[in-house]
Amino acid sequence: MGGPESESMVNGGAVGDRDLRVSDVEREHVGELLQRAVGLGMLSLGEFTERMDTALAAKTRGELNSVLVDLPGMRLIGGPAAPRPHFVNTAPPPYRARPMPPRPRPTNPGNVIRSRMSGVNRRGPWQVPPSLLLNNWFSGVTLDFTEAVMSTQVVEMHVDDYCSSLNLIVPAEATVDLDNVDLIGSSVNNKVRSGPPLGKLHLVVHGSIRFGSVTAKHPFAVHWRKILGH
Repeated sequence: MGGPESESMVNGGAVGDRDLRVSDVEREHVGELLQRAVGLGMLSLGEFTERMDTALAAKTRGELNSVLVDLPGMRLIGGPAAPRPHFVNTAPPPYRARPMPPRPRPTNPGNVIRSRMSGVNRRGPWQVPPSLLLNNWFSGVTLDFTEAVMSTQVVEMHVDDYCSSLNLIVPAEATVDLDNVDLIGSSVNNKVRSGPPLGKLHLVVHGSIRFGSVTAKHPFAVHWRKILGH
């Protein structure tokens, strides 16, 4: 039998490295690389959504590699079975990309909110970029826009959350569009106007929420002023 570099044998046949199965850890790592590509301007939000869906559904290394193959700076691990790939005994985990020479950092690194089993709150005069990427697992995220500093009227939010809750608190004149969110065992509760844009803020939310929730609402004081007729 061959050593560690030999091809895997399944039912007596050779299986190339690209045909090996992938784990959730590998899928998550590729998702992080795709988010980095968006931050560097290599992918649009639409392309990110398509590739993220492909990565989540990937079963083999070849399928997972397909979402990274045209991105500069990504050295993929797991080529065709012939010629035999050269691995060392201490090879890094699959899909651990090695970057090209340093590139300029994103001008707005704050456009990504990523948490794992955590609580995230943005309140007060925080700077809101034109687009936000949210990727949260088992977390609670609250974004309060009532005192936020806006750079554009329309803010696009791409959500890719698992078992998390997202609360959007917006000013009285703001509008929120939640019509394009894909739900799997989740809920959407929009307590504000959906459009057309009326004030300085219009949130457009799209993406996927799995076993979680998203709520858009006004601050508590605004709610009571409406009830009292002020």
